[in-house]
Amino acid sequence: MARYIAAKCKLCRREGEKLFLKGDRCFSPKCAFERRSYAPGPHGQKRTFRRKTSDYGLQLREKQKARRIYGVLEAQFRKYFADALRVKGMTGANLLQTLERRLDNVVFRLGFAASRQQARQLVLHGHFAINGERARIPSLLVKASDVITVGEAGRKKAYFKDMSKILEHVTAPEWLSLDAAQMKGNVLNMPSREQIDTPLREQLIVEYYSR
Repeated sequence: MARYIAAKCKLCRREGEKLFLKGDRCFSPKCAFERRSYAPGPHGQKRTFRRKTSDYGLQLREKQKARRIYGVLEAQFRKYFADALRVKGMTGANLLQTLERRLDNVVFRLGFAASRQQARQLVLHGHFAINGERARIPSLLVKASDVITVGEAGRKKAYFKDMSKILEHVTAPEWLSLDAAQMKGNVLNMPSREQIDTPLREQLIVEYYSR
């Protein structure tokens, strides 16, 4: 399974903004973007003074930002776009809805993980179940009325020992509900664009693939 294994802080620096890829570290003084907000590489600081970015450049950067926020590689992202194009409605909103429905994203949104990368690892290790069945595929898409729970084996792990106390301070998105005591989340409905707070201009992504 292909995945990005290089330094994630470089991705934030390349996009020129925090993508919050490393959980709590992004809110601490250790955040690399706070110390070096310019693009990585030997010419990173010089890019600040370059001429205005072209329309293509804006579209490309927005597509790359979306991929990096959700931790999706190009081939899979392109497939998501093709699927969104076939569904009735706004293509950009359909694309974001699909990305939000990924199991690793749902685990992150429910507060079980500090970042999507950590959520991906927890799912791969088999710590979660959907409707009582263990799920180990981060890209699995949840549906309305699905119930996501921490598996019995996972509850015995040190990581989940005090998880219920942590979850008491988590506010789940409107399209999800969270039972902190039971360490359980429910998918109430498919997320609308208004319920997705990811700072993306999806129309630029649509324009990029429509060239």
